[in-house]
Amino acid sequence: MFAKLYDFLTPEQIQFNADMKQHTSFKIGGPADILVLPACITDLVKILEFCREKPFPYVLLGQGSNVLVRDKGIRGMVIKLGDALKQFSISGGEIYAEAGISLSKLAREAAEHSLSGLEFAEGIPGSLGGALAMNAGAYQGEMKDVVHQVIGLDGAGNYKMFNKVESQFGYRSSIFQDGAYIVVAARLHLKPGQRDQILSTMQNLAQQRQEKQPLEYPSAGSTFRRPPGFYVGPLIEGLGLKGFSIGGAQVSIKHAGFIINKGQASAQDVIDLIRHIQQLVREQHGVELKPEIKILGEE
Repeated sequence: MFAKLYDFLTPEQIQFNADMKQHTSFKIGGPADILVLPACITDLVKILEFCREKPFPYVLLGQGSNVLVRDKGIRGMVIKLGDALKQFSISGGEIYAEAGISLSKLAREAAEHSLSGLEFAEGIPGSLGGALAMNAGAYQGEMKDVVHQVIGLDGAGNYKMFNKVESQFGYRSSIFQDGAYIVVAARLHLKPGQRDQILSTMQNLAQQRQEKQPLEYPSAGSTFRRPPGFYVGPLIEGLGLKGFSIGGAQVSIKHAGFIINKGQASAQDVIDLIRHIQQLVREQHGVELKPEIKILGEE
């Protein structure tokens, strides 16, 4: 069934029964039937063509920093973009970058070229593609603030250019979350600034992250989206849930908005903890917490 993949991918680019613990920042999850690692956009187009012709189900993964893979794993194919598609170029105030590049690396490259606007991205885990799909942000900055154009690819291999309005950016959302188009690259417009000042700002933000976030443990970042009028951390902390655990999953003592893997946590541990938090917040505050992390795999 998969012989055709070897016509354009090397054996090293194809993994069967892939351990998803090795491909997510949570270090949790069962196996994927098959995981493929496109080295370039041409590979990606051919992989999508293969999946369309079979047909064969697939899911996309950037650097796996905002996902939880269920314990039974993923049936079908995982297409991991975060190990490739990392080309970028800088011309004046414009950055062209492929979707697999680390967002933090892109922020540092911008700083080295004295370009301001991506300082907020210092320390945000994950790829540019994933950051665009969820309109990632922090410290009063969001991806929508710097995007000029997003280049998408549909399942039939057709490209489409999206401007900022067409991308429909919202709070941790965009048009690219519905799966119709895959982010393959983007053009960002930044402003000229002072290199030393930009780097200083980024260093300060990195220090704040280190002090306030449980970076020493596997996690998927902020667990919940911020509901209107509330901050998630204080809501959860106010219920006395800091340090509360189910199995190997724990509400971080450092920041209650994070669920961490204390060691050998299962996906079900995390899901049960998410549901427990949601129930208590709903009962005590009448607020519905929606997960910011994406849950993938077989139930």
